[in-house]
Amino acid sequence: MLLEGKSVAEKIKKDIMTAVKARKDAGLSIPKVALLRVGENPEDVAYERKIIKNCQSVGIDSDVIALDQKVSMAEFMKVLEELNRASEVHGIMIFRPLTSQLDVNRISEAICPEKDIDCMGLINMAKVFAGDRSAMEPCTAEAVVEILKHYYGDLSGKNAVIVNRSLVLGKPLAMLLLGENATVTLCHSRTQDLARLTSQADIVITGIGKGKFFGPEYFSEKSIVLDAGINFVDGKLCGDVDFEPVSKKVQSLTPVPGGVGTVTSMLLLRNVIKGMRLQEEIFGA
Repeated sequence: MLLEGKSVAEKIKKDIMTAVKARKDAGLSIPKVALLRVGENPEDVAYERKIIKNCQSVGIDSDVIALDQKVSMAEFMKVLEELNRASEVHGIMIFRPLTSQLDVNRISEAICPEKDIDCMGLINMAKVFAGDRSAMEPCTAEAVVEILKHYYGDLSGKNAVIVNRSLVLGKPLAMLLLGENATVTLCHSRTQDLARLTSQADIVITGIGKGKFFGPEYFSEKSIVLDAGINFVDGKLCGDVDFEPVSKKVQSLTPVPGGVGTVTSMLLLRNVIKGMRLQEEIFGA
């Protein structure tokens, strides 16, 4: 079975549009996201265009703040502080990686937690690890859980192996799956006998950034495989999983493109709605 992200993303999109329409009908402010970019990295610019297009499709306003590649730390922090204070801005997305003259740790500490839609800051990450669902959860990790629940419902008792230990995917995803009562194993580059662990799991999530690395030998016929890898092999976009041979063996598999990434981009906008509601609870409408 193909675990396509489109149907999951469409459901999330519908919920966002309903929330935006309700605000318009009530005469309330429209959700707005600020996209803060340093330099002209082609990948950042392409992702920015995709976010703007998604915003337009659901009725969320967006502003792009493009800073020079050589922007100073002081100048960057001034812009960020202005966005933190701006009551009309409900979400802030900072494109990463940032240039070397900028202190990522200081920036992650400075971003307003209720506007941190990409879970860059430590406050939201701490909430994720504490099981606090008011957190802005990392969108890729959240996308994996959304896809699993959409297609399989209850995850209680499922054995899940995550091949990634980063703060962007592996670690927060482990916390989210534990919150769904799954049993979780985190693997990484020094894990011994990886194929044995993945082939014995009910659910396998890959995110190592090596195109077509995982062949059929890493899975069993019962495997549910979610590929969160983004790679280019021979100029073509692909995941960590060698799709053609693996799809013929496993129970189900997400495609790349069209799988986890499709849901991730829509969850970013759902976090804008979530952030808006949190800000109104704290600061008033």
